Amino acid sequence: MSPQEIRPGVFLLDLEGQKRLATRSDDPVPVYGERILEGYRLWDPNRSKLAALLLKGGGKDLCLSRDSIVLYLGAATGTTVSHVADIVSDGLVYAVEFSPRAMRDLVRLCERRKNIVPILADAARPETYSALVERANLVYQDVAQRNQAEIAAINSKRYLLENGSLLFMMKTRSVDVTATPRAVYESETKNLTGLEILGAMDLLPFHQDHWAITARKSLS
Repeated sequence: MSPQEIRPGVFLLDLEGQKRLATRSDDPVPVYGERILEGYRLWDPNRSKLAALLLKGGGKDLCLSRDSIVLYLGAATGTTVSHVADIVSDGLVYAVEFSPRAMRDLVRLCERRKNIVPILADAARPETYSALVERANLVYQDVAQRNQAEIAAINSKRYLLENGSLLFMMKTRSVDVTATPRAVYESETKNLTGLEILGAMDLLPFHQDHWAITARKSLS
Protein backbone atom coordinates (compact mmCIF):
# COMPACT_ATOMS: atom_id res chain seq x y z
CA MET A 1 0.00 0.00 0.00
CA SER A 2 2.99 2.32 0.68
CA PRO A 3 1.25 5.40 2.20
CA GLN A 4 2.90 8.72 1.33
CA GLU A 5 2.02 11.74 3.51
CA ILE A 6 1.64 14.54 0.96
CA ARG A 7 0.65 17.14 3.57
CA PRO A 8 -0.06 16.86 7.32
CA GLY A 9 -2.75 14.23 7.81
CA VAL A 10 -3.32 13.59 4.09
CA PHE A 11 -1.95 10.48 2.43
CA LEU A 12 -1.56 9.11 -1.08
CA LEU A 13 -1.89 5.33 -1.36
CA ASP A 14 -0.79 3.14 -4.24
CA LEU A 15 -3.56 0.56 -4.66
CA GLU A 16 -3.34 -1.81 -7.59
CA GLY A 17 -1.44 0.77 -9.60
CA GLN A 18 -3.85 3.61 -8.79
CA LYS A 19 -3.12 6.64 -6.62
CA ARG A 20 -5.84 7.06 -4.00
CA LEU A 21 -6.22 9.85 -1.46
CA ALA A 22 -6.81 8.96 2.19
CA THR A 23 -6.88 10.22 5.76
CA ARG A 24 -6.14 8.20 8.87
CA SER A 25 -8.63 7.52 11.65
CA ASP A 26 -9.02 5.29 14.70
CA ASP A 27 -12.75 5.04 13.99
CA PRO A 28 -13.39 1.69 12.24
CA VAL A 29 -16.93 2.69 11.10
CA PRO A 30 -17.28 4.09 7.55
CA VAL A 31 -19.05 7.45 7.31
CA TYR A 32 -20.36 7.26 3.74
CA GLY A 33 -19.45 3.75 2.61
CA GLU A 34 -15.75 4.48 2.07
CA ARG A 35 -13.18 1.66 2.24
CA ILE A 36 -10.93 1.61 5.30
CA LEU A 37 -7.60 -0.16 4.92
CA GLU A 38 -5.37 -0.56 7.99
CA GLY A 39 -6.82 2.64 9.47
CA TYR A 40 -6.58 4.64 6.22
CA ARG A 41 -9.95 5.96 4.99
CA LEU A 42 -10.08 6.28 1.22
CA TRP A 43 -11.19 9.79 0.28
CA ASP A 44 -13.32 9.93 -2.87
CA PRO A 45 -12.73 13.12 -4.92
CA ASN A 46 -16.12 12.62 -6.58
CA ARG A 47 -17.80 12.85 -3.17
CA SER A 48 -15.63 15.60 -1.67
CA LYS A 49 -14.58 18.88 -3.26
CA LEU A 50 -11.67 19.20 -0.85
CA ALA A 51 -10.37 15.80 -1.94
CA ALA A 52 -10.70 16.89 -5.56
CA LEU A 53 -8.73 20.06 -4.87
CA LEU A 54 -5.93 18.24 -3.06
CA LEU A 55 -5.73 15.48 -5.66
CA LYS A 56 -5.36 18.15 -8.37
CA GLY A 57 -2.43 19.67 -6.46
CA GLY A 58 -4.27 22.67 -5.01
CA GLY A 59 -4.70 23.86 -1.45
CA LYS A 60 -1.04 24.52 -0.73
CA ASP A 61 -1.90 27.84 0.98
CA LEU A 62 -4.42 26.33 3.40
CA CYS A 63 -3.95 26.68 7.15
CA LEU A 64 -4.87 23.06 7.78
CA SER A 65 -2.73 21.00 10.15
CA ARG A 66 -3.13 18.63 13.08
CA ASP A 67 -3.87 21.38 15.63
CA SER A 68 -5.97 23.69 13.41
CA ILE A 69 -9.31 25.18 14.37
CA VAL A 70 -11.75 24.96 11.44
CA LEU A 71 -15.08 26.69 10.92
CA TYR A 72 -16.88 24.53 8.37
CA LEU A 73 -19.92 26.16 6.75
CA GLY A 74 -22.29 23.81 4.93
CA ALA A 75 -21.36 20.61 6.77
CA ALA A 76 -24.26 18.54 5.33
CA THR A 77 -24.14 14.98 6.65
CA GLY A 78 -20.42 15.08 7.34
CA THR A 79 -18.68 13.41 4.38
CA THR A 80 -15.87 15.96 4.01
CA VAL A 81 -16.17 17.08 7.65
CA SER A 82 -15.14 13.61 8.76
CA HIS A 83 -11.92 13.75 6.72
CA VAL A 84 -11.16 17.27 7.95
CA ALA A 85 -11.61 15.96 11.51
CA ASP A 86 -9.08 13.21 10.71
CA ILE A 87 -6.58 15.81 9.55
CA VAL A 88 -7.04 18.12 12.57
CA SER A 89 -6.75 15.26 15.04
CA ASP A 90 -5.47 17.60 17.78
CA GLY A 91 -7.70 20.50 16.70
CA LEU A 92 -11.42 21.16 16.36
CA VAL A 93 -14.05 21.45 13.62
CA TYR A 94 -17.09 23.68 14.17
CA ALA A 95 -19.59 22.20 11.69
CA VAL A 96 -22.42 24.57 10.74
CA GLU A 97 -25.42 23.13 8.90
CA PHE A 98 -28.82 24.66 8.15
CA SER A 99 -30.83 21.50 7.37
CA PRO A 100 -32.28 19.66 10.40
CA ARG A 101 -32.42 16.44 8.38
CA ALA A 102 -28.73 16.58 7.50
CA MET A 103 -27.94 17.59 11.07
CA ARG A 104 -29.35 14.29 12.38
CA ASP A 105 -26.70 12.35 10.44
CA LEU A 106 -24.03 14.85 11.41
CA VAL A 107 -24.85 14.47 15.11
CA ARG A 108 -24.47 10.70 14.82
CA LEU A 109 -21.00 11.26 13.37
CA CYS A 110 -20.14 13.67 16.19
CA GLU A 111 -21.01 11.01 18.76
CA ARG A 112 -17.99 9.07 17.49
CA ARG A 113 -15.73 12.04 16.67
CA LYS A 114 -15.01 14.16 19.73
CA ASN A 115 -13.32 16.95 17.75
CA ILE A 116 -16.45 17.95 15.77
CA VAL A 117 -18.96 20.44 17.21
CA PRO A 118 -22.31 20.34 15.33
CA ILE A 119 -24.13 23.68 15.04
CA LEU A 120 -27.62 23.98 13.54
CA ALA A 121 -27.59 27.51 12.13
CA ASP A 122 -27.74 29.67 9.01
CA ALA A 123 -24.25 30.53 7.77
CA ALA A 124 -25.66 33.82 6.43
CA ARG A 125 -26.17 34.91 10.05
CA PRO A 126 -22.77 34.33 11.69
CA GLU A 127 -23.75 36.35 14.75
CA THR A 128 -26.16 33.56 15.78
CA TYR A 129 -23.33 31.15 16.61
CA SER A 130 -20.80 33.63 18.01
CA ALA A 131 -21.26 32.22 21.53
CA LEU A 132 -20.25 28.75 20.32
CA VAL A 133 -17.38 29.38 17.91
CA GLU A 134 -13.83 30.58 18.51
CA ARG A 135 -11.67 32.26 15.89
CA ALA A 136 -10.39 29.82 13.29
CA ASN A 137 -7.25 29.03 11.33
CA LEU A 138 -9.43 27.98 8.40
CA VAL A 139 -12.90 28.98 7.30
CA TYR A 140 -14.20 26.36 4.87
CA GLN A 141 -17.41 27.08 2.98
CA ASP A 142 -19.55 24.85 0.78
CA VAL A 143 -23.08 26.30 0.69
CA ALA A 144 -25.53 26.49 -2.20
CA GLN A 145 -26.88 30.01 -1.81
CA ARG A 146 -26.92 32.84 -4.32
CA ASN A 147 -25.06 35.20 -1.96
CA GLN A 148 -22.40 32.63 -1.09
CA ALA A 149 -19.49 35.04 -1.67
CA GLU A 150 -20.94 37.53 0.80
CA ILE A 151 -21.46 34.72 3.32
CA ALA A 152 -17.79 33.75 2.98
CA ALA A 153 -16.71 37.36 3.45
CA ILE A 154 -18.78 38.08 6.58
CA ASN A 155 -17.77 34.83 8.28
CA SER A 156 -14.11 35.41 7.47
CA LYS A 157 -14.30 38.94 8.86
CA ARG A 158 -15.82 37.72 12.12
CA TYR A 159 -14.05 34.42 12.73
CA LEU A 160 -10.85 34.13 10.67
CA LEU A 161 -7.55 34.65 12.48
CA GLU A 162 -5.20 37.22 10.96
CA ASN A 163 -2.84 34.52 9.66
CA GLY A 164 -5.65 32.13 8.71
CA SER A 165 -7.13 31.20 5.34
CA LEU A 166 -10.48 30.83 3.61
CA LEU A 167 -11.35 27.94 1.33
CA PHE A 168 -14.49 28.83 -0.59
CA MET A 169 -16.11 26.15 -2.75
CA MET A 170 -18.07 28.32 -5.18
CA LYS A 171 -21.16 26.66 -6.68
CA THR A 172 -21.53 28.78 -9.80
CA ARG A 173 -24.95 27.43 -10.84
CA SER A 174 -26.39 28.49 -7.48
CA VAL A 175 -25.45 32.08 -8.37
CA ASP A 176 -26.47 32.27 -12.04
CA VAL A 177 -27.56 29.38 -14.24
CA THR A 178 -27.34 31.47 -17.42
CA ALA A 179 -23.72 32.64 -17.15
CA THR A 180 -20.62 30.54 -17.71
CA PRO A 181 -18.87 29.22 -14.58
CA ARG A 182 -15.83 31.40 -15.31
CA ALA A 183 -17.98 34.52 -15.67
CA VAL A 184 -19.67 33.80 -12.35
CA TYR A 185 -16.29 33.21 -10.71
CA GLU A 186 -14.90 36.50 -12.04
CA SER A 187 -17.99 38.39 -10.91
CA GLU A 188 -18.40 36.81 -7.49
CA THR A 189 -14.80 37.16 -6.35
CA LYS A 190 -15.44 40.93 -6.30
CA ASN A 191 -17.82 40.25 -3.40
CA LEU A 192 -15.08 38.69 -1.27
CA THR A 193 -14.50 42.03 0.44
CA GLY A 194 -11.65 42.27 2.89
CA LEU A 195 -9.97 39.20 1.41
CA GLU A 196 -6.94 38.69 -0.81
CA ILE A 197 -7.33 35.89 -3.37
CA LEU A 198 -4.42 33.44 -3.22
CA GLY A 199 -5.55 30.97 -5.84
CA ALA A 200 -8.47 29.45 -7.71
CA MET A 201 -9.00 26.09 -9.37
CA ASP A 202 -11.76 24.59 -11.48
CA LEU A 203 -12.71 21.24 -9.92
CA LEU A 204 -13.34 19.44 -13.21
CA PRO A 205 -13.43 16.53 -13.93
CA PHE A 206 -14.62 15.65 -10.42
CA HIS A 207 -17.22 18.40 -9.93
CA GLN A 208 -19.09 20.31 -12.61
CA ASP A 209 -19.44 24.12 -12.32
CA HIS A 210 -17.43 24.40 -9.11
CA TRP A 211 -14.41 26.55 -8.31
CA ALA A 212 -12.20 26.22 -5.23
CA ILE A 213 -10.97 29.65 -4.12
CA THR A 214 -8.34 30.18 -1.44
CA ALA A 215 -7.96 33.56 0.22
CA ARG A 216 -6.69 35.33 3.33
CA LYS A 217 -7.53 38.56 5.10
CA SER A 218 -6.31 41.54 3.13
CA LEU A 219 -3.38 43.37 4.71
CA SER A 220 -4.53 46.71 3.27
